[in-house]
Amino acid sequence: MRKHLLLLLLAVGLAQSGLAQTTFPRNGVYDERPNLYAFTNATIVVDPKTTLQNATLLIRNGRVEAVGNTVSVPAGAVVMNLQGKRIYPSLIDLDSDYGMPDLPPRRGGGLFNTPPQLESNKKGPYYWNQAIQPEADAGLLFKVINPKAEELRKLGFGAVLTHAHDGIARGNGTLVTLADDRENTVVLRNGLSQHFSFSKGSSGQNNPNSIMGVVALLRQAMYDADWYKKNGPAEQANLSLEALNRAANLPAFFEAGDKFGVLRADKIGDEFGRQFIIRGGGDEYQRIDEIKATGATLILPVSYPQAYDVEDAWDADNVSLAEMKHWEMAPANPGMLAQAGIPFALTSSGLKTRTDFMANVRKAIENGLTEAQALEALTTRPAQLIRADDLLGTLAVGKLANFIVTSGNLFAADNVIYENWIRGKQYILANRAIADLRGTYDLNITPQAGTSNLKLLITGNNPDKPDFGVTANDTIKLTPKVAIDNNLVSMQVALDKKQPNALTRLTGYRNGSTLQGDGQLPNGQTVTWSATLSKPFSASATKADTTKKSTMGGLLYPFVGMGNAKKPQPQTLLIRNATVWTNEKDGIMTTTDVLVSNGKIAQVGKNLTAPTGASVIDGTGKHLTNGIIDEHSHIALFSINEGSQSSTAEVRMSDAINPDDVNIYRQLAGGVTSSQLLHGSANAIGGQSALVKLKWGEPADGLLIKGADGFIKFALGENVKQANWGDANRVRFPQTRMGVEQVYMDHFVRAKEYAKAWNAYNAQSNTPKARGKNATATLTAPRRDLELDALAEILAKKRFITCHSYVQSEINMLMHVADSLGFKVNTFTHILEGYKVADKMAKHGAGGSTFSDWWAYKMEVKDAIPYNAALMAREGVTVSINSDDAEMARRLNQEAAKTVEYGGIAEEDAWKMVTLNPAKLLHLDSHMGSIRPGKDADLVLWNNHPLSIYARPDYTIIDGAIYYSQTGDEQNRVAMQAERARLIQKMIQAKAGGQTTTRPTARRQRMWHCEDIEGVMAEGENK
Repeated sequence: MRKHLLLLLLAVGLAQSGLAQTTFPRNGVYDERPNLYAFTNATIVVDPKTTLQNATLLIRNGRVEAVGNTVSVPAGAVVMNLQGKRIYPSLIDLDSDYGMPDLPPRRGGGLFNTPPQLESNKKGPYYWNQAIQPEADAGLLFKVINPKAEELRKLGFGAVLTHAHDGIARGNGTLVTLADDRENTVVLRNGLSQHFSFSKGSSGQNNPNSIMGVVALLRQAMYDADWYKKNGPAEQANLSLEALNRAANLPAFFEAGDKFGVLRADKIGDEFGRQFIIRGGGDEYQRIDEIKATGATLILPVSYPQAYDVEDAWDADNVSLAEMKHWEMAPANPGMLAQAGIPFALTSSGLKTRTDFMANVRKAIENGLTEAQALEALTTRPAQLIRADDLLGTLAVGKLANFIVTSGNLFAADNVIYENWIRGKQYILANRAIADLRGTYDLNITPQAGTSNLKLLITGNNPDKPDFGVTANDTIKLTPKVAIDNNLVSMQVALDKKQPNALTRLTGYRNGSTLQGDGQLPNGQTVTWSATLSKPFSASATKADTTKKSTMGGLLYPFVGMGNAKKPQPQTLLIRNATVWTNEKDGIMTTTDVLVSNGKIAQVGKNLTAPTGASVIDGTGKHLTNGIIDEHSHIALFSINEGSQSSTAEVRMSDAINPDDVNIYRQLAGGVTSSQLLHGSANAIGGQSALVKLKWGEPADGLLIKGADGFIKFALGENVKQANWGDANRVRFPQTRMGVEQVYMDHFVRAKEYAKAWNAYNAQSNTPKARGKNATATLTAPRRDLELDALAEILAKKRFITCHSYVQSEINMLMHVADSLGFKVNTFTHILEGYKVADKMAKHGAGGSTFSDWWAYKMEVKDAIPYNAALMAREGVTVSINSDDAEMARRLNQEAAKTVEYGGIAEEDAWKMVTLNPAKLLHLDSHMGSIRPGKDADLVLWNNHPLSIYARPDYTIIDGAIYYSQTGDEQNRVAMQAERARLIQKMIQAKAGGQTTTRPTARRQRMWHCEDIEGVMAEGENK
């Protein structure tokens, strides 16, 4: 017992003496010093809420031993007097790739000129898709890279959370210091976090090639991990799924890219009960209410766009209003989020020049962020988010001695970071022994050198590298050549501008607040000189940013041209004396009133009384209809095809909605109020549709029609078998029309078996015996398959098919497959040969959504005729006219009118082809598509007959809110022009004030069509 006690005391004594506990032998003698330092007389910022004046920080063996105003300095401590200096906790960056290997090159080529890689090339028991690599271990990958560490140390960072920025599931993160030691002492904690993104990274697999494919892949991987945890190891080994499960309880970080990505990532987290910490893109202020509602903590970059060079009027036309406003408002993003109560940490990642970091943090402070909030976002909050606040974030006793020594306020423009201490190891960044000479001095040279009233100006943000200037008679500005060595100063200056080579040479030293010494005039005469401080230096004396004091514009909803200062709200409206196209048995009613209340049609009749507070709209001489419904649209989407596999039923177009697409506004101006946003036609079984109302200014989820049935896109023809994809694409099945049929047969047979397995499992688990104690342990749930989920929903009549189609043989084929397997085709869209099979369609129960007169754009449409819609309608098929084109959708009223010309369709029936009939095809006719009490108040007031080429909407109303009006449009155009003019002038002033500018680049918005493919971006590319 006594022996054990002696050993214990010896171990304690060794630890207190500072003897390092290391597993590494040393080649040489051990020289272990006590590592005991006392920093006295400093202003110590212990944490964002606690600042101590004239305090002492005591550190021993890399830890904080004491901090306060009454700390006793023990014998043997190295004492450093920091009078006039400050100490802050070192900063922490949570989005770093420091020490990680460079990303492997992404597989070259494009989708159409290289053979597709359908399967993973990664060897080993891993996930089927290379973009899912949660097994990546940052601790194993990490290597100390001192030049990069030094770059971060100079910014004040002492520790970073680093991970491999490659793929959708990126593996774990490791917390490391920025010391230049061996990895064993630099790594603080490994496996500290889990990381995800929307970028497929270096993966060369075709899947995914769209943002909705990325989301679907990640969702499936998470469901697979859950299945694997319960049942998987008995069937297969999968290191990727094991890694996902192992990290499931760690803080999870998601690199979202922008405001849309933040909301998209949080939606994924909600599905799996995860609250992600989300790395944004700096534009979150544009959707601040929705982002606050997520409850997520954000990681914010401080990388701001440069001003555009808009001095040339043609160049200015290439810059959108959204780009101009974001340039102005981006620095206010952190402050606006802080004001809204949204927690965040700041990161230096994303900066083109990392040395801009602190200057950009200052910009955020100048635009509303407080210094305390900034410090919190760089110290305490990052430490808390990764559960490392026992080590980092403050200078509390027991924490690591990670701190910086500064000349003053960390966020002041003239602040200098002298030293960065990491685990008690000193890294000198600037010589704090050098005196700060900055200020304005009265310069006297005796005898007088022919120039009177001389001033010596020493300025600049860095006292180690100040800027020098000399003025004569308050007007003449001279530029001296100056060298400083500690307190010694030497200067050469041409006091006569007319003789630039006639140099006066002065040498001297600092004596208190005076510089003095000897020198020689150009003629060799010896002089004495002195420079007496007359005005201390202030950072505000430096050249001001000419943009800081100007007024900042406000938010727009959405944040693009023609956005509104406020989101439209439902109103009580009375529309009087209009010609009302009811689409009901009442037909077209003249001089009729329609009352709108609470987003619904309240009354239809003559001489209605306006309720108190109602807005009255005069409809005299005008036509009131319900809004146009586009059954087939691709607007408001970031991409439309996940064309990587023959079936991608798992993807959802709701994951790809772009609510800022100006085509929403343009189509409101054409009377469209609702659209089915369809997947493209790159595969036999495409993705799930999004049914939306065109509520300009709402976020993506705010556009979705609540309670709508689920739809999905199927496709037939050339696109599906890749006949027009080039010779490189001869790999993916199917390559023939017969193969397309087999795809449907195979997938629906599998879906039947899948549904059967789940039904059996659910029935068994719901029996009283199964619900008994420990009974469910014997039940084995089938693996959740998102693709088969969607197909099983079709079989269960819970999801409905819209099928891209042209040729009668293929239309007959799909109806035959559907009849044989027990499902229905809800709608054949395009269907330009529908007139050939209209009787069979009517018998099957399929509707037809077609173009009025499109043909001759490929071989499949050579038999198209403009009588198609009329002939299908006469066979009893529910027919609608669709757009499939952003431009055509603005004039669907005219497309409907063509059926009157081609086929003699009655005007009311023609109008129903773009209103009530698409509502029926989309199962929305119970509350949309006609004007009757109780239905949604989706209305358009036209200035003319709605089928006329001269008709245009005066008002477009959705759920009782005015989303478009002629007067509002005119006002918005005036406001947009004025805002552009203001911002152009501000950018011109910014350039004149010395800001770096960038040349505008003309960009055209992409208009999607069925066959368009958009690849998922690699890391670092514009999302």
